[in-house]
Amino acid sequence: MDYGLRFSDPAKYARALRRAHELVMSGVPRPEIPVPLAESWRRSMALGISPDQHSPRHLHDPSEVLQLRREHRLQLVMPALQDLLADDSSSGRHLLVLTDATGEILWRVGSRQALRRADRLEFSEGADWSEAGIGTNAISEALVTGGPVQLFSAEHLVRTHHAWACTAAPITDPATGRLLGVLDISGPLDTISADTLRMVRCAVRVAESLLGTSDGGTSLGASSSVRATRPGDRRPGVAASWLELLGDRPAAVFADGSRVPLTLRRAEILALLDSRSQGWSADELAYELHGDAGTPQAIRTEMFRVRSMLGDAVESNPYRLAAGLAGCSDSGRVLRMLREGQVADALEAYRAPLLSRSGALAVQLLRGQLDLAVGSAVRASGDAGLLIRWLSTDTGSGDSEAVEALGRLVGRGDLRYLAFRASSAS
Repeated sequence: MDYGLRFSDPAKYARALRRAHELVMSGVPRPEIPVPLAESWRRSMALGISPDQHSPRHLHDPSEVLQLRREHRLQLVMPALQDLLADDSSSGRHLLVLTDATGEILWRVGSRQALRRADRLEFSEGADWSEAGIGTNAISEALVTGGPVQLFSAEHLVRTHHAWACTAAPITDPATGRLLGVLDISGPLDTISADTLRMVRCAVRVAESLLGTSDGGTSLGASSSVRATRPGDRRPGVAASWLELLGDRPAAVFADGSRVPLTLRRAEILALLDSRSQGWSADELAYELHGDAGTPQAIRTEMFRVRSMLGDAVESNPYRLAAGLAGCSDSGRVLRMLREGQVADALEAYRAPLLSRSGALAVQLLRGQLDLAVGSAVRASGDAGLLIRWLSTDTGSGDSEAVEALGRLVGRGDLRYLAFRASSAS
């Protein structure tokens, strides 16, 4: 069975999984259901969970959960997690969930629509989403395996969960290794993408980095609010966990909360590494950044400095971002939002062009691709408000196609259309 179908044709993949689910329930093993997953189903049913049951046990009332939140260490990182992963806009479709170490839900963030869908499954604060509480799901699997996990449709034990795709990963105390809770992203089947698991892992890394600061993360929020420092101030062995590549002040954010400015050349290298998961050879980077005048030795020297600064976040042979940093950049976040249809959020996150001071052709091409992706998504949205926001930015101000799209929506006599048309023509 083609695993990639869960992203390219989720409905077809879900149908195949549901057939496999029924067969395994009747005692017929199926390759679509891995042995560890089938064992989890059996454990769950031995604990009294029926595949037809959809009500988890509830451990605390909502009023009691409020007190549990105030006393839990994860309250320190919840704002950062919400900033990175949540979508509580009116069109938001997925849910951000944070549990304690037992699987009890302490926080939920999502749109009214997503919360209503979750309420029908009692996927709510105070509910127990461990194996014993509701059977096999992404949260329970993260608790059992101790690692990130993704469950799609009928990989869940309970049939009423088969319309959901869920991605979860445990959060541990960086000082003691003790499990603190589980971060979960859940939504309809078509909300999952190839990047969802990577984003959850990235968010967990950010959370654990914040928890590892001297103040427990209380002074830190999302990447834009971390404190600045010089490279020499960084603790030895601390790896980078986020890249700021939009605008003219590129920086690397580290696991200890520090923010280290990047030279333009190093930022250009990291932008290229961030753009291609299979990595780059020294020859390729030399040509992309310097043309025929580039030499592999010059790149190796620069990469030595980059790796000295960023710790184990950059790998070699070929040069590429390590798993903990791959996909963890502000420019990458914009692209992920666009792929997931979150056009308004992507436009808000697109605060400036990619490395706006760079004249390297390869970076200019990446910058143009990002501009084109944002502009195309805004034009296709059919949302006059988004078009006006886009045209009001420096990047979008010259987008004549967006001006015409606005005119079709608001009318050619509308003053806003006339103003933007005059501006783009000047």
